[in-house]
Amino acid sequence: MIGEAIAGLIGHKIDASDGEGGAVGAVAGVAVWKVAKAVIPAALFFGAIAYGIHYLANQGDDA
Repeated sequence: MIGEAIAGLIGHKIDASDGEGGAVGAVAGVAVWKVAKAVIPAALFFGAIAYGIHYLANQGDDA
């Protein structure tokens, strides 16, 4: 909840910097926060799996 509020505030400030308002920026900030909370852990998980596969595949190449 606090993360959504902070993301909305940041989005509002960025969108309001042109002097017209910031409601769209606030909505976009919250949307990006919600997507990032789901995508970043998944990317780290799949990246770790890919690195593990790469590491294990190259174990025999050390000699």
